[in-house]
Amino acid sequence: MIIELHNIKIGEICNGYVDSAEEGVVGYGGKLNIRPKYQREFVYDDKKRNAVIDTIVKGFPLNVMYWVKNEDGTFEVLDGQQRTVSFCQYVNGDFSVNDRYFHNLTRPEQEQILDYEVLVYFCEGNDREKLDWFTTINIAGEQLTPQELKNATYTGEWLTNAKSIFSKSNCAAYLLAKNYVPGSPIRQDLLETALDWISKGNIAQYMSDHQHYQNANELWTYFQNVINWVKLTFTTYRREMKGINWGKLYDEYKDVPFDTNALEQKIACLMLDDDVTNKKGVYLYVLTGKEKYLSLRAFTESQKRQAYEKQHGICPMCAAEHRAKTHFELAYMEADHITPWSEGGKTSLDNCQMLCKEHNRLKSNT
Repeated sequence: MIIELHNIKIGEICNGYVDSAEEGVVGYGGKLNIRPKYQREFVYDDKKRNAVIDTIVKGFPLNVMYWVKNEDGTFEVLDGQQRTVSFCQYVNGDFSVNDRYFHNLTRPEQEQILDYEVLVYFCEGNDREKLDWFTTINIAGEQLTPQELKNATYTGEWLTNAKSIFSKSNCAAYLLAKNYVPGSPIRQDLLETALDWISKGNIAQYMSDHQHYQNANELWTYFQNVINWVKLTFTTYRREMKGINWGKLYDEYKDVPFDTNALEQKIACLMLDDDVTNKKGVYLYVLTGKEKYLSLRAFTESQKRQAYEKQHGICPMCAAEHRAKTHFELAYMEADHITPWSEGGKTSLDNCQMLCKEHNRLKSNT
């Protein structure tokens, strides 16, 4: 990796500044790609954007920036896009600061901004080295997410198409799945979720395998299939459905012919059950049958004490087996549902018994 430090004037960077859907965001006489494919959209709010201009006007130093130098002599902004777009937009007349646009400034004030020197590191290396360097210097400002960092390596037509579906405000994926998938499209949350689902957690491998594909149709089709399966299987929407790993459930249960009406009735009952403390886990439970997803309410310390005193510290299962040791201190006993929750038993005092740890584990295992 070759790294060189340069002082570059804002006027030079703003020369030839263009921000368009066709040409992208470029500057520095057309030689600088300000927003490469792996970069996020512009996310600075007015306060942060104005702070960049205020820093420049006052002559204070901006944080150092990093550009990648390509083999053809062009550059990509590796770190510093938000600051670069901020001062380019201001010089371009896109917004005002304290009610003064750039063209309202005096000539000396304009020259002060245009002559302001930005510290820029030029970095040369392969994709892996660029990503490693990017990860290392990504320690301040609007930090990149893990998915944005992966985008830095696997650029190409596939990623461009995928981002058009998953990474724009009000994009197709967001409109389809906003009630089921949390996060922001422009921070790559939807793209990351879709990739995680289809790759079974190996996002980098999937992106590497598909980097040079012409489109992301496979990913988009899979994502639509998952969300449509969820909508058809669970006919009543509840807010608890947002954020579940639907891709994993789709892969395992998409071919199971569920009775959706019966499924809904079961879910409704579970949502009303006070013993079920993890309502989101209801959806995993009705598919898998595993009670661990429900985080069933445990007996309180008061209930345990009352049951213990009522039993006089005797483990009923030890007594039934005529064991020599039937009496235990409270610390060596555990609360147990006399009638299991799965059979309608509640987490209430009249359904609580204290068992020695050995028998409680034996009963749990059976």
